Amino acid sequence: MDNMVDNNKGFQVIVNIIFIILAFLCIMPFVLLIVSSITEESTLIREGYSFIPKAISWDAYKYLLVNSKAVVRGYGISIMQTIVGTVCNLTLTTLLAYPLSRKDLPGRNVIAFFVFFTMLFNGGLVPSYMMWTQIFKIKNTFGALIFPNLMMGAFYVIMMRTYFTSNIPDALIDAAKIDGAGEIRILAQVVLPMSTPIIATLALLVGLNYWNDWLNGLYYVNKDSLYSIQVFLYQMLMKADFLRSSAASSLPVGIQLPSVGIKMAVAVLGSVPILIVYPFFQRYFVKGITIGSVKG
Repeated sequence: MDNMVDNNKGFQVIVNIIFIILAFLCIMPFVLLIVSSITEESTLIREGYSFIPKAISWDAYKYLLVNSKAVVRGYGISIMQTIVGTVCNLTLTTLLAYPLSRKDLPGRNVIAFFVFFTMLFNGGLVPSYMMWTQIFKIKNTFGALIFPNLMMGAFYVIMMRTYFTSNIPDALIDAAKIDGAGEIRILAQVVLPMSTPIIATLALLVGLNYWNDWLNGLYYVNKDSLYSIQVFLYQMLMKADFLRSSAASSLPVGIQLPSVGIKMAVAVLGSVPILIVYPFFQRYFVKGITIGSVKG
C-alpha cells in the first residue's frame, strides 16, 4: 500500500512538472510579443527578438496612440459589437438548438440536415456583399458589424443541441410539462440553468469571433466613427506601411516610425482585453467544450 501511495505521489509530481512546462511554453510567446513591442526598432532589426530588451522604445505605441480618441472609440465599438453580437448569437442558437434536441419535433432530421448543409457550402463573398448592401441595406451601420457571417453558426447549433440531448434528461422535461409548464418556461427555468457550461463556452467562442473580426468592418464600413479597434489598428498598420514605403514624413516631431514594433503593438492592443476576460470563463470552458463525449 505504501509503495502504491509513493508511486501515485511520484506520478502526480511528474504530471505537475509537465503541465508547468506546458504552461510556461504557452505564456512565453505573449511575453516575447509584449517585450518586442517595446524594443527599439534598430535593436529588433540588428539582433532579432529577445525576452530581455536591450533598448526600450515606446515609439510603436506613440504612433498608434497619436489619435487616442479614435482608439478609445474603437475599443467602445468593439466592446458593444462583442456584447450585442454574442447575446444575439446565443439567443438565436439556443432557440434553434433546443427544438432540434426534442425527439418529438416534426421534421427534426430534415431541419438538422439543412443546418449541417450550411457548413459545407456558402454563397461566396460577392453574392453575400450584394445581399447585405442592396437588400438589407446595412452598409455603414452598426448592423454591418453584427450580422454578416457571425450572427449564428451551424457548428454552435450542433454543439448546443448535443449538450441538450446528452445532459438534459427527458424525464425532467416531462415532469415540468406535468406541472403545467410551457415550452418557453421549460427552456428558461429548466434547460438554461442546467446549461451554464455550454453557454459560457459558446459565449467565449462567439465573443472571440466578434472581437477579432475586422473583415466585416473592412467590407461594409467606411466611416471612422464605426471602426472597431481591430479595423482601426489595421488601418493604422496599413498607413505605417505606406509611410515607410514612400518615405513620407507626416508624423509628429520626435516620433520615429517603427515597422516590426508596430505589428507587435497592434497584436498586444488587440489581444489584451481577451486575455483579461478569459480567466472568468476558464472553469466552464473545459467542461463545455467536451459536451456529448460522456452522456450525463
